Amino acid sequence: MIDYGLKNKVAIITGANNPWGIGAATALAFAREGAKVVPVYKKVDRPFDPTKTDRNGVDRYYGANAGDASAVEAKLKETGADYLIIESDISDEDAVKDIYTQISERFGKVDILVNNAATDDENGFDTIEKITKKVIDDTFAVNVRGSILMMREFINRRGDFGRIINISTDAAQVFAGQITYGASKATLEALTRSIALEVAQYGITVNCIAPGPTQTGWIDEDFEKVVVPLIPMGKLIQPEDIAEAVLFLSSEQARMITGQVVKVSGGKGL
Repeated sequence: MIDYGLKNKVAIITGANNPWGIGAATALAFAREGAKVVPVYKKVDRPFDPTKTDRNGVDRYYGANAGDASAVEAKLKETGADYLIIESDISDEDAVKDIYTQISERFGKVDILVNNAATDDENGFDTIEKITKKVIDDTFAVNVRGSILMMREFINRRGDFGRIINISTDAAQVFAGQITYGASKATLEALTRSIALEVAQYGITVNCIAPGPTQTGWIDEDFEKVVVPLIPMGKLIQPEDIAEAVLFLSSEQARMITGQVVKVSGGKGL
């Protein structure tokens, strides 16, 4: 077993209410390493069929993201982790300040930030012919503004250890059909490089992970048959694959790695 040196480190993971998601897997991975974990989430209310949430597909995915973090909390309790779950909206400046205040009051510090929360448009309006101002504003509010606000507050309250990991997508540079979502993630990758240069003087590293098609509950059997042939390694990425990469970039071993975008995609998007 690798000792990542994360025992008693305090890690924030945004977008963590989906029990099949990257945020939940990452929170549990940190808990396994003895870190104190702070899953942050916002309920996203989208229509879904409750009779179809027992299997992978958009209904399971939307249902999970519309709920609270109780399933994630149950798993954290099983590990014996020290945790604080916060329901909040990272796109709101005051809410972000309150998130950090709550964490400071509970744990006294924050060591690691994982910007995993993101949104997209589920109605097919994210193409150049259909795009609306609302889709643009809503997507960038969370994926860009929210991530920036979380990073700014992290850096302003920095301690003697600092790791920021942003979650992008392997298609960030070319994402036809989801142009605003892709552009928001490409922006996050650019921010990763720029902020890494700004905060290196504080010993804080800033990196980005770009997942390929990851089974977070949304890929049904039919779509899996379409997407798996596009992945050179021949299988879907699992949330745990992303979580393990997050652990490494959060570790002491990764202390001189900063400003990087690491694709965890099974070779897709290279």
